[in-house]
Amino acid sequence: MNGFATPTPAATKALLASCDLPTEDLDGLSFEHFLGLGPADAPLGVVGLEVFGSVALLRSLAVAPEGRGLGLGKALVDGIEGHARAAGVSELYLLTSTARPFFERLGYALADRSAAPEPIRATREFSSICPASAAFLVKRLATG
Repeated sequence: MNGFATPTPAATKALLASCDLPTEDLDGLSFEHFLGLGPADAPLGVVGLEVFGSVALLRSLAVAPEGRGLGLGKALVDGIEGHARAAGVSELYLLTSTARPFFERLGYALADRSAAPEPIRATREFSSICPASAAFLVKRLATG
């Protein structure tokens, strides 16, 4: 992979749907905070952020079956963390039903949903899309 590109909304939705991840709240989101690996119109992997000042929701991490096992997921998370730092984000939150061990290996820790910052709680992913049983994780990003 030669680096990151901003994936097209249509390609992002198609990859997420193929990985059984939600897409219904992507309409209206800015894709300036999404990264993809591979062609913008057919990425092998994608990840995005919803940024709210110093906090952000990491969302929509997906890798196509043919790209799995190659380190693309970790590369995407590393890339989006760098993007988040550059945008002034100091805390990244995420919800997952299936990838808790993966994110814990990358330094994310279980967090109390009731202590989530209000902008995170107000997202559709937090408030209605992800089940209450989904793990809620946080990572504090080193700055400077």
